Amino acid sequence: MAAAPPPPPAVSVVKVAQIEITPSTTYTGRIEAVDKVDLRARVQGFIEKRLFEEGADVKAGDLLFTLDKAPFQAEIDRINADIAGAEAALQVAELSLQRQSTLVKKEVAAVAVLDQVTAKQLEAKAQLQSQQAALEKAKLDLGYTDISAPMAGRIGMSTYSVGDLVGPASGTLATIVSQDPIYVTFPVPQIALLQVRREAEVNGVDPRALRVKVQLADGSIYDQTGKIDFVDVTVSSSTDTVTIRAQLPNPKRLLIDGALVTAVVEAAKPQTALVIPTPALQIDQTGRFVLVVGADNKVEVRRIDIDRGYGGNIVVTKGLKEGERVITIGAQKVRPQQVVEPTEVPAEAPAS
Repeated sequence: MAAAPPPPPAVSVVKVAQIEITPSTTYTGRIEAVDKVDLRARVQGFIEKRLFEEGADVKAGDLLFTLDKAPFQAEIDRINADIAGAEAALQVAELSLQRQSTLVKKEVAAVAVLDQVTAKQLEAKAQLQSQQAALEKAKLDLGYTDISAPMAGRIGMSTYSVGDLVGPASGTLATIVSQDPIYVTFPVPQIALLQVRREAEVNGVDPRALRVKVQLADGSIYDQTGKIDFVDVTVSSSTDTVTIRAQLPNPKRLLIDGALVTAVVEAAKPQTALVIPTPALQIDQTGRFVLVVGADNKVEVRRIDIDRGYGGNIVVTKGLKEGERVITIGAQKVRPQQVVEPTEVPAEAPAS
């Protein structure tokens, strides 16, 4: 009696699904403040007061440091005294000029004497103007002893303490960094940028109409979405990349200037695509393929083209149709045209 043929091998299959996906690409990015200001002393003096807490928020116009004003006020007082002397000298010179002018008209004084008096009057006037200019500068210098916040933001550590002598050569006293909104910048290969622009032109959309998200150091996705607001005008000669910048809200101050993050660039609108589970994909010397189980439960080798991975699935651009069944488990047990016993497994929802 002939032995019974073995039963068809059991395999697990998943139907090719058509779903809406949001294509995305990741790049290494850096968080950058929209505004960042290093506070410096514009005049030399001793720090008299520090009026802020390190790491605190400050508003534009807040007084942060004061320098000792006494030397600057003394200089103003000295110049005011010089101005009083210069005004008196000018008054004497003008009176002398008037007298000599009258005498010359009456022809009882030489013109040469009038020239000398005129020169002295002009010299006295110039001296007064010089002292007045010095007074304005001294007032400016006095004003520079108050160092205020030029913008709102968060202030960092103070480099100097009360009592330290600082001046224009002292460097940064403290740094103010704006918080909300904030930038993320990331380099994009030139070829990828060209592809985005060409696709946008074909679809009649703005190439900047992309969403930018940020993946933090712990792997979580920041809950705010940004938009591209700047594309650099030059290409890096060393990396052949273009710097892209996006602006994001930062109301919780979670993004910190200088932090290294992953920029996730997504299409603005979802796209329809065919997807298969990653385990269904096979590769040989010829290329990529899947094993399709037909209506008669026979196995067929199907060559496919793919685009990208998406949430544990693979986007297929050519070679499959929606609803066809592909083998995900048991492919090593079967061969082309063999009848199998398929068990359909529900497709897992792709991770967003």
